[in-house]
Amino acid sequence: MMAKLVLIHERATKFNTFSCATNAGAEGAIGVNYGMIANNLPTPDKVIAMYKANKISYVRLFHPDTTVLTALGGTGIGVVLGTFNEDLEHLASDESFAASWVASYVKPFAGTVTFRYITAGNEVIPGDLGTHVLPAIRNIETALKAAGVTGVPVTTAVATSVLGVSYPPSQATFSEASAPVMAPLVAYLSSKKAPLLVNVYPYFAYAAEPETVQLGYALLAGSSATSKIKVSSVTDGGLVYTNMFDAILDAAHAAVEKAGAQGLELVVSETGWPSGGGGTGATVENAAAYNNNVIRHAASGAGTPRRPGKAVETYLFAMFNENQKPEGTEQHFGLFQPDMSAVYPVDFAAGSY
Repeated sequence: MMAKLVLIHERATKFNTFSCATNAGAEGAIGVNYGMIANNLPTPDKVIAMYKANKISYVRLFHPDTTVLTALGGTGIGVVLGTFNEDLEHLASDESFAASWVASYVKPFAGTVTFRYITAGNEVIPGDLGTHVLPAIRNIETALKAAGVTGVPVTTAVATSVLGVSYPPSQATFSEASAPVMAPLVAYLSSKKAPLLVNVYPYFAYAAEPETVQLGYALLAGSSATSKIKVSSVTDGGLVYTNMFDAILDAAHAAVEKAGAQGLELVVSETGWPSGGGGTGATVENAAAYNNNVIRHAASGAGTPRRPGKAVETYLFAMFNENQKPEGTEQHFGLFQPDMSAVYPVDFAAGSY
């Protein structure tokens, strides 16, 4: 999670072959990030049972964990599997290391685990590790092919800090620091028909400028039929935005298109709202409103103003409150407490709106 201001706001083969990804029917589906920066979480088998009980279709893992992958076997839950950021340079420079990574964390589970994507790094662009992302993607792809694992796109997850100009959404571009990495990356992903994963956090924009950013606009209150929060709209050319989630996502769409990757799919790999920790607007009521509104909005299939009717696969952050994250709001993004009780009710079955 990139705990910083989101820039957009309301301002006016010889091997057996395993095909283990099922992209059909994923549009508009909701997943939840399974973060593990805590020392008091339930065992993985209990956690995955919670995913099943709550009808959560997808899980994102920030790093490989064989115990978790074993628990996911046979469940049908779609899995986004990440690499450690610190492994990126090794994955990029050493094909044998990439082959070993796939041999350890993908091939043994490919027959029973439904892998949706593999992500080479999380939020490393711009930065020193950014240049390793595309070579790491290529080496992982080569290793997957050699292992007989097909149908699993390899990509990365970026924060909105990759954007320079970002408001209005139609004018968004990649920043000077990120463009040299992002332009060839999005071109490559487009050629492979793989999505780019983007972490989208209206909360940080609201918390940074609550006097400027309307709360209802940040909370997607306009997507809730029962919300009593006033929401005004933002017009960008001929497009009307009633929430910041869509504005951020369409800014990323615009930047990708300006970089020459027309039609590249974006997946929201993280989004959420803290329920405590002392931050501006970090309340249980707001967190419940935001996450339930995101579920309704994503599952409706409405898409965004720039891509209407194109439902957005979306992952909430995160399954649990994590007690070893930095103090403050970072410890309060969970939907559940470590004792498996709900922080607030979340209706994962919503979406017939």
